[in-house]
Amino acid sequence: MVQPINRDAALLIRPSEIRDARELIVLDNMIWTENTTPGPLMWRSREDYLLHAPPGSQLVALQEGELCGYVGFGCPSGMESNRHVCEVNIAVHPRFQRLGVGSRLIAEIKRHAVRHGIRKLRLRVLSCNTPALQFYRKCGFEEEGRLREEFYLSGRYVDEVFMSCWLTGGEGDGD
Repeated sequence: MVQPINRDAALLIRPSEIRDARELIVLDNMIWTENTTPGPLMWRSREDYLLHAPPGSQLVALQEGELCGYVGFGCPSGMESNRHVCEVNIAVHPRFQRLGVGSRLIAEIKRHAVRHGIRKLRLRVLSCNTPALQFYRKCGFEEEGRLREEFYLSGRYVDEVFMSCWLTGGEGDGD
């Protein structure tokens, strides 16, 4: 039986650890569908996952010890000239969506990025993922570009939307 969510419980956000791998894999398999990603995520093993998302490459949100979501981050190219940009991806467990977990994760990645000299956050999202587009706009992201009909999913062509958020506010919150 699914336990009800305690909306008053504190949300802990911390860097991912090796012990989080199993729950992160389960969350990825739950969240990344044909409506949210152009291709299935298939981790061959826990080790395969950890090569892609090593400990510390994500901030995880936990409530009463339960993983609610994560925001992954990294330099998009690995080039020194691109070190001021951070690409992010976020996943929130369906039971915790629309409860502020995603907003808290985005606010925390903005603070983390500013502390590490990042000036710009960027992400990619499918044009058919309307809830995600609305969420990102609410969090201060703006469309920066679009690859039209980049993917063919569920019998239709879908754009890939590039969004970014400049970290220029006093507190590094994207304002």
